[in-house]
Order: sequence, then structure tokens, then C-alpha cells
Amino acid sequence: MTATIGPGAPEQPIDILACAPVGEPAPAPRRWPTIPSISVVIPALNEEENIPHVLATIPRALLEAEGCEVEVIVVDNLSHDRTAEVARELGATVVLQAARGYGNAYHAGFAAARGEVIVTGDADCTYPFDAIPELLDVFSRRSLDFLNTNRLQPTNRGAMKPSHTIGNLLLTLTSRSLFPGPFRDSQSGMWVFRRRIWSHLDVRSGGMAFSQEIKNEAWLKGFRCAEVPIEYRKRGGVVKLNAFRDGTRNVSQLAAHRLRADRRKRLIRPLPSSAKPVVDPAGPAH
Repeated sequence: MTATIGPGAPEQPIDILACAPVGEPAPAPRRWPTIPSISVVIPALNEEENIPHVLATIPRALLEAEGCEVEVIVVDNLSHDRTAEVARELGATVVLQAARGYGNAYHAGFAAARGEVIVTGDADCTYPFDAIPELLDVFSRRSLDFLNTNRLQPTNRGAMKPSHTIGNLLLTLTSRSLFPGPFRDSQSGMWVFRRRIWSHLDVRSGGMAFSQEIKNEAWLKGFRCAEVPIEYRKRGGVVKLNAFRDGTRNVSQLAAHRLRADRRKRLIRPLPSSAKPVVDPAGPAH
């Protein structure tokens, strides 16, 4: 841009940046430029005592200060206590799902979610919602579609019963033998994924098998998947998991899913002969 300064003076270039108002610094770059909003979806069944602590660990102010809009959804799965009322009083959006089941709760929660990215976790105080910013760092930096978390670390041994640890390891081994993706903890309930991929996933489980199915389905459909270790904490309240019943159903689901995937081979990428887990070099989230 040029301008004339005084009568007959030659045209001089004007530095437009120099004309910017003094004292108005340029806005700081956003920490997660591709993540304008997130929905934190939490299934809950009789978690009246735990839900206040769980919601308090979500770093909402920090996320919003970084330019990320936050929506918190608690899916009440026909609780007999005041789970829904307490969650609502604490500012969460409450979705009621009368059909009991872990997967059924998530189906309802995902249908209600509006964030560009969905973050999940249980309402029993075990998952580190305070690590969401670090998980988003990995998710954004690596341009992922689906990020799983791995609880099965030596430092977490005290938070899980030995029988549950063994069961998780066996289920993961079975899952990896059928779906050689990057997941070393097939049963982890904390994931980060882009909401747009949900409509492309054929996830049918209404129970605990939902957790392994959504991971394997995301990988089968060719979305960018990875896994990072996390801190896993002791559960608050009563354990609802039935190890034998849920484990048996999970194995059955894995077999059915593998058969289903084989029937639609023309729609999915070929399975690699071997696959190494994708572990983020940044290490565990805390």
C-alpha cells in the first residue's frame, strides 16, 4: 500500500502492521487448533457418592481458557439413587438411558454429544479426567482419530484386583490375536475420538464388550489409532463388574466381530501380518 505525503512528495510505502493499535497484542495461538470443542461422556449407575469428585476433576476452566468449549454429559443408566440429580446440580447435562448396559449408556451419550471430540471415562473415580489436556496434546499432535488409554502399567497394580488384571490381560491377548491393532488394553474405558467417526462404526454391543468393540472397529475401518499409558486409580464405591459373566460375553463378542469383519472384507483395509502397538513417546498421562 502507498500514500502521498505532502504536496508533490513521492509516494512512500506504508507498513500496515505499524499502524496496528498500540497495546493490543496478537492473540496467542490455540493449544489445540483442530479441537474447538469436546464432549466428556460419562456413563453412571448408582454413583451418587462418586459423581461430585469425578466432575470436579474435569479441568473445565483450563480447557476453556485454551479456547476449547466443554460439554459434560452424564448418562444415568436407571440409577436407584440421586446420581442424575447430583450431576445436574453440578452443571452436567444428564441423559437418561433406561436400557441397562455399559454400551447402551454410551450409545445414548454419543447421540447427545455435540463436541468435535468425545472424551470418555467411568463415574467410579478410576480414570484421570484431570489428564484430558495431556491426552488432547497427543491426540492433536499426532492428528489421530481414536486414542485409547492403557491402564495395565506396573505403577497401577494396586488400583485393580489381581483377578481383574489377569482377566484384562487375557481378554487383550485374545483381542490382539483377532484384531492386531495398536491396543494393549482392550478393556480400558477412557478414549478420545473425533465425533465424526462414530457414524462410520458398526458397534453393536450393549454391555461391557462395547469397550473392545469400539476400539477394534475404529482400527478395522482404517482410522488413525494409537494408545498411551495413564494413571489408574482405586475405585470408589461398589464394584459392579462380574468378571466371569462379562469376560465370557466379551470373548463371544470378539469372535462374532471377527466373523462379521471377514464378511465385509471388501469394505475394510487388509489386516497386516503383524502390527506393533503405537505408544506415544511422551509417556504416560497423569
